[in-house]
Amino acid sequence: MSLTESTPEAAAKAAAYSARNLAVLSVDARNDALTAIHDALKTDKQSILEANGRDMELAKQASQDGKLSQSLIKRLDLQRPGKFDDMLQGILDVRKLPDPVGKIDLHTKLDDGLEMTRVSCPIGVLLIIFEARPEVIANIAALAIKSGNAAILKGGKESTESFQTISAVISKALESTKVPNAAIQLVKTRDVIDQLLGLDRYIDLVIPRGGNDLVRYVKEHTKIPVLGHADGLCSVYLHSDADKDTAVRVVVDSKCDYPAACNAAETLLVHEDVLQTVFPAVAAALIDKGVSLKCDERSKAALSGLDRATAAVQDATEQDYNTEFLDFTLAVKTVPKLDVSSSTSSNSSGSSTDDIALDLAIAHINSHSSKHTDSIVTSSSEAAEKFMSAVDAAGVYWNASTRFADGMRYGFGTEVGISTNKIHSRGPVGLEGLTIYKYKIRGSGQVAGEYGEGAGKKRYKHEALPLPQR
Repeated sequence: MSLTESTPEAAAKAAAYSARNLAVLSVDARNDALTAIHDALKTDKQSILEANGRDMELAKQASQDGKLSQSLIKRLDLQRPGKFDDMLQGILDVRKLPDPVGKIDLHTKLDDGLEMTRVSCPIGVLLIIFEARPEVIANIAALAIKSGNAAILKGGKESTESFQTISAVISKALESTKVPNAAIQLVKTRDVIDQLLGLDRYIDLVIPRGGNDLVRYVKEHTKIPVLGHADGLCSVYLHSDADKDTAVRVVVDSKCDYPAACNAAETLLVHEDVLQTVFPAVAAALIDKGVSLKCDERSKAALSGLDRATAAVQDATEQDYNTEFLDFTLAVKTVPKLDVSSSTSSNSSGSSTDDIALDLAIAHINSHSSKHTDSIVTSSSEAAEKFMSAVDAAGVYWNASTRFADGMRYGFGTEVGISTNKIHSRGPVGLEGLTIYKYKIRGSGQVAGEYGEGAGKKRYKHEALPLPQR
């Protein structure tokens, strides 16, 4: 499980060769490898946490020196309650999922004795580059093996001790399995990254897991398709009929459950009608959790009677609505209720003040969001459905926290990352996001020249057939 080949190109070639062998392993053999990884990590939990503790000590010192952000430290911390156990459970969850390879979703009779199927298959070789997040090694290894893909992983220097210890445990575990040796490779040195990014002949997909600087760098330095997102600018909108208790629960969880996560809320949009009713309760709950609110003029004025708001409320700038804070800071903006009585065009279209406010909220999100995850709090199914249809994001929710944007919570077992791409995979990417498909045609000597228009030519039948049972 280490990059032992003489050059990055040799390593990528070895990964490509291993991917072809892994792709034809039985699902039982792939699941056995996941069992071995899970058991080994569980057995060596103490040594892994000790290694992570050494990383954390260096990271905290780097943070004091201004060289490392607090959000990165939070992502690095494998000793956070439940995090290690979640990593282990993710492996088991992936193991119990159906085999994603070989699924047939299209079966067509082109002609008698000539049938076509569309079948899922592995993508090939994945290059995963990540910052902090030592659990990513186990997550990716499990997903890659189960989906029949080879993976080359590169962790950040801040997670060196954790990275090396986990990799050694996984490497030893795989020795007793049928998974090819070079199917999972780990890169320890930074200087090979640019070379690997240039190997589009052998590497099929790059998945960066980290801040927007890392993602943008990867996208600018490779021809290989990139799966991921640069920012997590998530918003929650409180509509005019938002229930107070629901609003408090959804907003507080979206912001405070884990502020350093990419699915944490960074902007709160508030309809003018709930500035004096719902919003103060939401703000008070946020402030009690230690959140600082960057408010526009009207939302700030709505909190003037809240004693504990003085120090926690600041004036917002336009840039705040484009900022991924990754901590206990939230930008707040009022959605105005426009007067349509004097607008002939508005009246003739039947638009109400609520309709226009909803349109303004949607327009703000589509202009400022990173297309990750956005939520609306409303009692109106009509408003909710319009919001979820019109907001351009990988995840759109109604009366639910943005923190649900997660592979484990979606039932994917775990994830390789969250994608804001518009093709192939979008949102939390689990097993199915790591497969593509191929077309298989089974014939009996037919040739394409036999078919077409005109005398003596055959016609295609193009009949849908039942999907074969696996």
